[in-house]
Amino acid sequence: MNKPDILNNVRVVLSHPSHPGNIGAAARAIRTMGLSRLYLVNPKCFPDPAAVARAAGASDVLDNAVVCATLDEALAGTSLAVAVTARRRDLSHEMLPARGAASRMLEFAAQGEVALVFGTEMSGLSNAELDKCQLLATIAANPEFSSLNLAAAVQILAYELRMAWLDEAALPAAKAMEAASFEEVENFYGHLERAMIATEFLNPASPGRLMQRLRRLFARARLEKVEVDILRGILTSVEKFSKK
Repeated sequence: MNKPDILNNVRVVLSHPSHPGNIGAAARAIRTMGLSRLYLVNPKCFPDPAAVARAAGASDVLDNAVVCATLDEALAGTSLAVAVTARRRDLSHEMLPARGAASRMLEFAAQGEVALVFGTEMSGLSNAELDKCQLLATIAANPEFSSLNLAAAVQILAYELRMAWLDEAALPAAKAMEAASFEEVENFYGHLERAMIATEFLNPASPGRLMQRLRRLFARARLEKVEVDILRGILTSVEKFSKK
């Protein structure tokens, strides 16, 4: 196992950051922990001198940052996306403390691309953004004052990733499977929704929270590529049968 390759497979995603200073501080935070890949989803101000100033020498991270229009674009090619949130949500995915989430991420990073996703400074990640991720990570802050600056939260998760990387003996053995990619899983969700509409199980005029519940159900399963192929094969068979 090549240690540097594992950390190189981790991308840190900041969704809709509003303050360029926080982008620079986040770049510095991940650079100090041996990470280097920064993705920005629709940043309000970037590039910006304030980001460079706060990066304090980690300008290479800013220079190579990938700016994306959507979270889907930022997660393309990943097999695991971990959302960092301070709030417990109804219908939530599995939630792990930062340390446990870091170890889980490195299991998947040994096989391919993974993402650590942070939301806006003011409101964090939306429910729609959480539905694009498979796991939630939380920081065990003081419950009476749990609000963390974005860059501080990035620093804590980056530290835990580095500690998990250094303590290789503590990492669970990588599973002998090929995880489904973000695109494959999203295509499956689209296929599932179409099949449910075709069989009249889902009323598109009144969908409720059905797709949200199903997304979170399958997120807990950590779908493998072959499993997605099987599920889509079943859906295709159902669609053919319903047409008859």
